[in-house]
Amino acid sequence: MTRVEREKLRRAFRPAQVELLFIGEAPPASGRFFYCRNSGLYRAMRDAFYSIDPAIDDDNFLEVFQASGCYLTDLCSKPVDRLDTKSREAARRAGERSLSRKIAQLQPATIAPVLRSINAHVSRAASRAKWAGQMIHLPYPGRWHQHRSAFIEPVAPVVRYRLERMTEALGHARYLSARLTR
Repeated sequence: MTRVEREKLRRAFRPAQVELLFIGEAPPASGRFFYCRNSGLYRAMRDAFYSIDPAIDDDNFLEVFQASGCYLTDLCSKPVDRLDTKSREAARRAGERSLSRKIAQLQPATIAPVLRSINAHVSRAASRAKWAGQMIHLPYPGRWHQHRSAFIEPVAPVVRYRLERMTEALGHARYLSARLTR
């Protein structure tokens, strides 16, 4: 999948109003991608939503994610996970300006970097965007159960809140329909 195709797919799931902006480091070099439903971050995020509402599954997760005001973007537009430390840090620094523009455009209520090593970069981008809101710093879920648990624990209350707001905004019947759409 090309960068343009990835961004087109990502934009297809952008909510009208982004309330909770998750920020990853970059799309993985493996070609996996959150919005293709094939990445570890996708599975961990889906599991966080599932922990609140067991009706959420692969068939409806991205629609519920979007309907609840959640969106995922990246600090860097190109994969950085196979770069040496110095090049990776330079790519992160270079990504701050673009991320700052995205934050200024989206104006989310909450920002949640999903990798501790990008916290400073996200904070600088948010500051440059003159963004004021809540920031939740998350550990990357990784592939081990204890890492996923450490990710889900702080995400679950935020997800619960977003799902409650979605229910209020859509009305319970529309929410049930949205979350059960297959």
